[in-house]
Amino acid sequence: MRAIPVGTVRRVLCASPQYLKKHRVPKDPQDIAGHTIISASPVSPSIEWRFGDNKKGVTVKVLPRLTVTNNDAAIQAALQGFGITRLMSYQVASHIATGKLKRILSGWEPPPLPIHVMHLEGRQTSAKVRSFVELLVDQLRGNNALTESK
Repeated sequence: MRAIPVGTVRRVLCASPQYLKKHRVPKDPQDIAGHTIISASPVSPSIEWRFGDNKKGVTVKVLPRLTVTNNDAAIQAALQGFGITRLMSYQVASHIATGKLKRILSGWEPPPLPIHVMHLEGRQTSAKVRSFVELLVDQLRGNNALTESK
């Protein structure tokens, strides 16, 4: 197997500007306890959210007001101003870029998670498979949502 690195993603907290205008913006992880939380079970299945890295890590127990089993539902609830949600950076990148969602507590985000294209490599790999892997790697490396930017 060969792993080709193509980018990274992060778990990010975000909320709509309307929600943040109505409620105070959290300054540290403990501040989210007083906020309405939208939990997306595919990204945050636990009610304990970890912030930071091993050196300055903090765990906060959250009590979600809304729990969804679909990340798109969490995004829609956040866009409507319902509360704060935690999703993967690539899932909300377009909404953050347009200002529909604001990233919060970015200094407390866990370390980035690497993204790789994995494939079997060897003499028997067909030219079609190699071409597909090269195309996939180029497309993913060109995707701004798969970067480590904060």
